[in-house]
Amino acid sequence: MSSVTSMERAAPATVPAAPQAATSAPPWREAWRERLEAALRAVVGPLAGFALFVLVWQVVAMRIPEIPTPGVTWQAAAELFSDPFYDNGPNDKGIGWNLLASLQRVGIGFGLAALVGIPVGFAIGRYAPVRAMFSPIVSLLRPVSPLAWLPLGLLLFKAANPAAIWAIFICSIWPMIINTAVGVSRVPQDYLNVARVLNLSEWKVTTKVLLPAVLPYMLTGVRLSIGTAWLVIVAAEMLTGGTGIGFWLWDEWNNLKVEHIVIAIFVIGIVGLILETLLVALARRFTYTEE
Repeated sequence: MSSVTSMERAAPATVPAAPQAATSAPPWREAWRERLEAALRAVVGPLAGFALFVLVWQVVAMRIPEIPTPGVTWQAAAELFSDPFYDNGPNDKGIGWNLLASLQRVGIGFGLAALVGIPVGFAIGRYAPVRAMFSPIVSLLRPVSPLAWLPLGLLLFKAANPAAIWAIFICSIWPMIINTAVGVSRVPQDYLNVARVLNLSEWKVTTKVLLPAVLPYMLTGVRLSIGTAWLVIVAAEMLTGGTGIGFWLWDEWNNLKVEHIVIAIFVIGIVGLILETLLVALARRFTYTEE
């Protein structure tokens, strides 16, 4: 009896077998699942937000009869964009011509601001005497509203179109100057020391050393400038008249076509979003991370 008991005590306890681990999904399936989830987040979120926006718009339009409903606005947009480039004279042009006129003014004013602002920003960031001379002027003039410069442009140029371009120029130049100057000032001193050891000319230092390092800052200034320019041109055209999306919006208000005003708001927002997206993509293309 004792021997049997001792044998029972010595026998190892039976351990239940662990359940077999489930087979993991193939890597390609996991990758496709992650891509599908990312695509759903990218599509479903914006669609839900836009649907909520349209719903709120419909509710507000039902309570305020003067505001057109989304359906009325859609019908007006379909009719408006069926012939966006008609031309019945200087004061009756399609929305396409007015949009192109605004983009042309923005392009000219923005281009002139880039030609002036980027070299000035390089000089301010590179040379301490220039920085001491121009930094107070930039700090003084930068907070001034761009529309405050419009009467001065009308006085100088005696015409509405160059005055609007002047307003675009003056509002676009400050972000370019400031961001370029900040970028130049943050270039590591080691880069400049190597350039000095190699006895590089100032032109080569600017083009081979400073420009690649400053480019992300410069493109940030460009992106901020184009957004500001597109904001200002609408208000400037409301004041100066002629052609342009701002003038067209104000003219539709005088004609009490509220649905066209809503369409103009959407057009201005879509064009601004496109410009912003293109410049963000350009900035990412030329932004490098240190390993």
